[in-house]
Amino acid sequence: MKSSITLKLSSSMVLDILAVLFVIFLGDISRLIGYPIYILDPMRMMVILAIAFTPRWNGWVLALLLPFISYYFGGHPHLLKTCLMATELLLNVWLFWFLFSRIRISFISILLSILFSKAVYYLLKYISIQQGWVNGDLVSTPLDIQVITTIIFSAFIFTVFLFKGKPKK
Repeated sequence: MKSSITLKLSSSMVLDILAVLFVIFLGDISRLIGYPIYILDPMRMMVILAIAFTPRWNGWVLALLLPFISYYFGGHPHLLKTCLMATELLLNVWLFWFLFSRIRISFISILLSILFSKAVYYLLKYISIQQGWVNGDLVSTPLDIQVITTIIFSAFIFTVFLFKGKPKK
């Protein structure tokens, strides 16, 4: 029992450390490979990995932690947008587990949770832009890339839950 808990904590910590380092060095990695990785939704990617491979609580931790780590270490994005991103990711995690507990179909649960959390994010961002609280375009990542990453993340969760079986508590 004790070794099982230790193993779960260890895998969570490894993923968390890798996720934090990835977010901190995202700009450097993008410049190194010549592609703006941020358009592939790396924070959601890390949260999806947490949902797939670590206990449920870890998805919540990363959803809250990653946007603020990015703000603190990179100064980007603006603090209000950081809060919007954290809200989006937290809603994504909550809604996934809520839907999954009801319908037990991982693909639909993750797909709907991503779509709904993005809709809420864009609504809140729109309000923030209209109020003059943040500047910039409403949609900064091309929609086709958002659709592709959403489908890939959903297929990934479906595949993991299909082969891995019952999710962790």
